[in-house]
Amino acid sequence: MIGIVMFVVALLMLLAGFPVAFTFGGVALLFGVFSEGPELFAFMPFRIQSIMENTVLMAVPLFIFMGIVLQKTKLAEQLLEAMGRLFGKVRGGLAISTVLVGALLAASTGVVGASVVAMGLISLPVMLKFKYDKALACGTICAAGTLGQIIPPSIILIILGDVLGIPVGDLFKAAVGPGVVLVGAYIIYILWVSFRRPDAAPALPMEVGVTTRREHYWHAVVAIIPPLTLMLVVLGSIFMGIATPTESSALGGVGALILAAIYRQFSWSMVYESALETVKVTAMVFAILLGATAFSMAFTYTGGDVIVEEVLSDLPGGRVGFLILSMLAIMVLGFFIDFVEISFIIVPILAPVADALGVAPLWFAILIAMNLQSSFLTPPFGFSLFYLKGVAPPEVRTVDIYRGVVPFILIQAAVVISLLLFPGFYGLE
Repeated sequence: MIGIVMFVVALLMLLAGFPVAFTFGGVALLFGVFSEGPELFAFMPFRIQSIMENTVLMAVPLFIFMGIVLQKTKLAEQLLEAMGRLFGKVRGGLAISTVLVGALLAASTGVVGASVVAMGLISLPVMLKFKYDKALACGTICAAGTLGQIIPPSIILIILGDVLGIPVGDLFKAAVGPGVVLVGAYIIYILWVSFRRPDAAPALPMEVGVTTRREHYWHAVVAIIPPLTLMLVVLGSIFMGIATPTESSALGGVGALILAAIYRQFSWSMVYESALETVKVTAMVFAILLGATAFSMAFTYTGGDVIVEEVLSDLPGGRVGFLILSMLAIMVLGFFIDFVEISFIIVPILAPVADALGVAPLWFAILIAMNLQSSFLTPPFGFSLFYLKGVAPPEVRTVDIYRGVVPFILIQAAVVISLLLFPGFYGLE
């Protein structure tokens, strides 16, 4: 039972606020030396070398760089202004435009924090000015900002592809359908609220925005073409087999610099700052990966994986019972720890059981990715909630944000259930 005690100790230390990478590495060192001796970690340098030489993981810093550069080009501002003009005169139009912009930003940058902050600074004041319900406005922004977790190119899909041994290109293709369904479900919910409670999401007055229909469409097209072109270059090169995900991430980085020049935001200082932020984020991800590698090695050698596999394999309901329990476990853990830790620690424990029960790896990966997206919205530690609270006006209370995300969490849960029950609909069976 040493492995189970080790896992519980790691979770308790994370909840106590200890740094993730050092928690996993420290707990692994303590329990590994206690149970097996220091020779357990003799092969750790070789594992680190294999991680550093992994070409799939090279896409992580490149996509992060692409997203940070695009964050500095004021892409979100352009999109929000154009979409606001286009949909503002529709009841609930500002919220719908926020969701669509979130989807475009997800397909272009994939940086959740940047998307939530940008829309919180630009879209939220406008929605509050025109008497949108605070909870609906906050929930829409948080939910739209987290679309970058499921709509490719997504960092979480790259990590899951590496952990589960699935080609990242296949994961990107498989994630498009669920991502589109999720965007559609958000829009349907907003329309339902706006027609059920007109005061919660009113249309903009006629004098607001551009006056002619032709100008509406022209401004929207001009704003959408640059990010759409980048999305087609990055994802199209993967889907058509022209480039690998790692190669397409390099294309994305170059494309982001070209867009920065188009938006007249290019400077060497901007490139330097973007590269520096990329290094910081990448270092965080890989530090967690190294700590998680040590943890999983110690967990395996202490027999924890055998216990977990036996328990999960003997669940009533077989494959369905395992999937339900594993998805519930991931959702609950998402309340407290980040998707990176879950991907590197929990998923490798569940993957052998899923394989033994005949669960299709691609289906399992998309279920996990959809589920992990909820971790950004679930109180008390949902990062999107913190991002929005940090830029929200004083009149927006924390309870407004928490109340606003609940319907969107339920929508995400419904889409996960549909993935679980009808994988054939998404082409994942």
